[in-house]
Amino acid sequence: MTVEPTSSPWRMSVAPMMDWTDRHCRYLHRLLSRHTLLYTEMVTTGALIHGDVERHLRYNAEEHPVALQLGGSEPADLAHCARLGEQWGYDEINLNCGCPSERVQRGAFGACLMNEPQLVADCVKAMVDVVQIPVTVKHRIGIDKDESYGFVRDFIGTVAAAGCEVFIVHARNAWLKGLSPKENREVPPLRYAVVHQLKRDFPHLTIAINGGIQTDDVVHEQLGHLDGVMVGREAYHNPWWLARWDALYYGAPESSLTRDDVEATMVEYMAREAAAHGTPWASIARHMLGLRHGLAGSRRWRQVWSDHRLKGLPPHEVMALAHAGPVPA
Repeated sequence: MTVEPTSSPWRMSVAPMMDWTDRHCRYLHRLLSRHTLLYTEMVTTGALIHGDVERHLRYNAEEHPVALQLGGSEPADLAHCARLGEQWGYDEINLNCGCPSERVQRGAFGACLMNEPQLVADCVKAMVDVVQIPVTVKHRIGIDKDESYGFVRDFIGTVAAAGCEVFIVHARNAWLKGLSPKENREVPPLRYAVVHQLKRDFPHLTIAINGGIQTDDVVHEQLGHLDGVMVGREAYHNPWWLARWDALYYGAPESSLTRDDVEATMVEYMAREAAAHGTPWASIARHMLGLRHGLAGSRRWRQVWSDHRLKGLPPHEVMALAHAGPVPA
């Protein structure tokens, strides 16, 4: 079953995930899908203003379309960083209003920003005023145990008035006290119906949904109500799923790509990265450990690619071992 193809860049996307969706992960995901929108890990305004801009913003040209997610709460700082993102060639700037971690809360941004919709609106306007690319917001449906629909409806209404036309909604509340970030992705109940109601109330806005999406059946169901679906952990742990998305959701021909093709291309990439930047192959290989998810022999293959005793070998030799017998002791 396929859905009607669309030109919307938000039809399918992979969520920004700290420590996961770095440029190496995004390179892998782009091999699997030409059209899926990819997001960086969250980059704080402080890291860009006071740190190594190239280290934080460098990406592979093949990654387009790729969006930069920013974390911050000072309009002037966000405007400066949004401009940097546009200058570096990113296709979108996304403001994080959904991360519930205490570290992010101490910086007064992330999910706690939902309690200050006018500040978010000011941040969005500051960015919209200085860039030509879309400025979008990723957020939750509520804070702590307040499940009133009016809270998220009024948040979107206020922020949309400042020039944001795209909202990516994680369909859970963020509990700012008592839960870890991991628990915040699992414990607060998913409430997809809230996101569907937002689309009905704001039909002129682009509304995409995020949270707990693991199968094509769920994707199809959500696309019947909404403009897009953002997949997080399942895309990371089972990346081969992405290889079907162009045909299913963008009207592209069925892919002839194989897992072996992808692995071989990643090995070539590892060699280039080592030569150009001294990047250890293990820091790239970790992102493809789910490539053979569910296949016979995948456990041993994964063990080889994650075996740090082999880190001194060139990646093409590690690949040969992964497809051969047991790893030498």
